[in-house]
Amino acid sequence: MASLNSLTWKLKRFGRFAPGSQVEDGKWKVFEAVDGKPELVLSIVETGHMLVSQGQELLDSVFLIGASDAVKVHQKSDNLIFRCVVKGGSRLMRMEFGGSSRAEALEKCSNAAVKLMEYLPVTTQDDTSSLPACSSTPNQPPTILRQTGVGVEPEAATGSLSIKRLTQHFIGERTLSLPLAYQYSPLPQGELELFLRICLLDPSFPAFVEEVEGELRKLLQD
Repeated sequence: MASLNSLTWKLKRFGRFAPGSQVEDGKWKVFEAVDGKPELVLSIVETGHMLVSQGQELLDSVFLIGASDAVKVHQKSDNLIFRCVVKGGSRLMRMEFGGSSRAEALEKCSNAAVKLMEYLPVTTQDDTSSLPACSSTPNQPPTILRQTGVGVEPEAATGSLSIKRLTQHFIGERTLSLPLAYQYSPLPQGELELFLRICLLDPSFPAFVEEVEGELRKLLQD
């Protein structure tokens, strides 16, 4: 499917997910490079188009020029993860690069990331870190994302809670065993996981988390 004057990389696996769609009942649609099937290929064409194809079938495409606001790209090891927001909708894509070894696959993924950087930013994440760093201490998540009160028996909270007590709980200054009313989430587990993935792919998310923590600490002073 790739035209002339393009760079191509072989993929081991390609997945796509469109939130709110009926495709695969909300599950990822995954394409794999297996024997008996055409090669799975990522192409970046000089016109600024990124294409993912398998043989003569075009699986997905993204126009990269001027897309930095709508397309977020994240590299994790030998995978590239895309979040695309178009006309109020969004979709996720994940590409795992192929190679004779993990080192070769990582090299190919990094080369593709470098090419993508000609069009838009690409964030990276160390394999040993599950969350992006947000402070001067490397790989340290923000306070409000840490487990609170490790080794401390949580205080049993009943009835309505004040803003101050809830704030102290969320920033880790005290540990509470919250009533059931505070433990309910309207998001099903699968949607919550997807929501978190989308947030973590957004380069502005760490700064947002720190701003939230700052506002919570202001509430303690009121």
